[in-house]
Amino acid sequence: MQPRALFRTVAFAEAVTWTLLLIALFLKYVTKTTDAAVSIAGGVHGFVFLCYAFIAAFTWVNQKWKARTGLVAIVSAVIPYATIPVEKSLDRRGLLAGHWRLAAGREEPMGAVEKIQAWILAKPILAAVVVLVGVAAVFSFLLYMGPPDTWFS
Repeated sequence: MQPRALFRTVAFAEAVTWTLLLIALFLKYVTKTTDAAVSIAGGVHGFVFLCYAFIAAFTWVNQKWKARTGLVAIVSAVIPYATIPVEKSLDRRGLLAGHWRLAAGREEPMGAVEKIQAWILAKPILAAVVVLVGVAAVFSFLLYMGPPDTWFS
């Protein structure tokens, strides 16, 4: 899967999980019918949010975006549905075009971050397992911490 397809897929998934979370919040606070949906939708959204942030950073490195562009891509996940217009804007400007430049037989990696990306591209299955374990660890820690509104009280 090339950068454009991967980024678009995860940006869309992030927006879909926002929908699930907003529906769950509506059920909890407006209709007062269930709290369970928030735990489920919140967990799914949190996991996809972390995956999106990783993929946005990974794409940022590959595409050599300016810092502002990369930060906007990552921060867009915080605002409901913002990943879609950000993805459309990046695509329209050609910032998602091309292949994985650090894949085998292409550019030589420069620096630690690019070397990690080249390793990931060379060993995608092992890297996916490592990334999923890492995201799951962060996700588990955040679940342990509880809802964000309780972190500082």
